[in-house]
Amino acid sequence: MGATVTAVSSNAEYSFTKPNRDSITLLAGLGVEGDVHAGVTVKHRSRVAQDPTQPNLRQVHLIHEELFAEVAGAGYQVTPGQLGENITTRGIDLLGLPVGTLLHIGDEAVLEVTGLRNPCAQIDGFQGGLLKQVVGRDAAGNVVRKAGIMSVVREGGVVRPGDAIEAELPEGPHRPLDRV
Repeated sequence: MGATVTAVSSNAEYSFTKPNRDSITLLAGLGVEGDVHAGVTVKHRSRVAQDPTQPNLRQVHLIHEELFAEVAGAGYQVTPGQLGENITTRGIDLLGLPVGTLLHIGDEAVLEVTGLRNPCAQIDGFQGGLLKQVVGRDAAGNVVRKAGIMSVVREGGVVRPGDAIEAELPEGPHRPLDRV
């Protein structure tokens, strides 16, 4: 079985979690229709405080469902939408994709991967200690972020649970994901 969407979520208000939906509509150059983080310029509060004119490289947040099983092994229960993602996936190594990968989702939608989510202390407000499960260090001491990836909408369309996901890798040397 290939990569699929397992859940879609959006929220019109600033909140850590996003309720699951039957579908979401992606709008080219903006993000998820009706979602508080949609827009051409940054919408995340901390980024707006720094520079509200920055381009929004975080229009759509994706998390791999496999992360939920990983953190469950440490005693945490997390379900789709609870970490603020818009699209929950299964069967694709999101964290291993290079910058610029195009994700074809369903019949029409295309996302361009921009980087890693940089999780913040709000995760510990959701469940104490969870931040250490989604951000850590590897054996060499490098920071490892596991709370999903960020993307921008290149081609809009409706996305539903069960939709197939196909990754189109960029040409040339691949740049590993970094926080955006």
